Amino acid sequence: MKLSFTKMHGAGNDFVVLDGVSQSIDLTESMIKRLADRTRGIGCDQVLLLTPPDDPDADFRYTIFNADGSRAGQCGNGARCAGRFLREKRLTRKRDLILLTDGESLALSLNEDGRIFAGLAPPQFAPEAIPFLAEQTHRQYNIEVQGQVLSIGAISMGNPHAVLIVDDAQGAPVQILGPLLESHERFPARANVGFMQVLSRSEIQLRVYERGVGETEACGSGACAAAVHGIQAGLLDSAVTVHLPGGKLSVSWEGGEERVWLGGPTSTVFEGTIHINT
Repeated sequence: MKLSFTKMHGAGNDFVVLDGVSQSIDLTESMIKRLADRTRGIGCDQVLLLTPPDDPDADFRYTIFNADGSRAGQCGNGARCAGRFLREKRLTRKRDLILLTDGESLALSLNEDGRIFAGLAPPQFAPEAIPFLAEQTHRQYNIEVQGQVLSIGAISMGNPHAVLIVDDAQGAPVQILGPLLESHERFPARANVGFMQVLSRSEIQLRVYERGVGETEACGSGACAAAVHGIQAGLLDSAVTVHLPGGKLSVSWEGGEERVWLGGPTSTVFEGTIHINT
């Protein structure tokens, strides 16, 4: 199969974006792994597929695949790149869009100055909605990892997140605790794991070990989950700057059933075609 693609990134969180509106695409797990392979393929954190909607109230369907071939329910940075892609490919003239995902829909706002904001669905804290194994909803949970008891926040941003508050994000044991928490038995669908250092009421430092990917330069839904957890804990104001290895993102949440809005840079890196076995 010959596929046209666009390579994009948002704060270093990189994607292969596929136009399933103008071309017919039927992806398999092996194809996704090949596209994401940084040696034998194009290389990316996630593969993003945009197709016509199957709901008249939405503009496009937005399907996210992790580098290991698994599907992800949400990706905020990817959504912002998708918005830029739709504009650059002239697939829409609208400034406000609704994208369908495997979970809750998300909103895109395409500003005149080129900035793109993604409005993720309201966060979910009930354990069964994350999913996370716990009898009751709490802001913090104790969880045992190799004999060590950690305190985490557990949140769904359309995908499951564990958030740890640390004294030093740069020195946090991301490569050790990240995979252990990602695959912990209390997260039956696995989890994205954020290591958050609070710098002030309006700034945090964050590193994220993403489900099915590993540590990435940036994670949009992870930035949202960390900010929401800090706001819920009374440590942060409603608008937060999130410093990640790949750059800065902005997150705002007014609480309750309001959407969580994510902003930051997006970039188109290159375009091309690839021949790939089906």
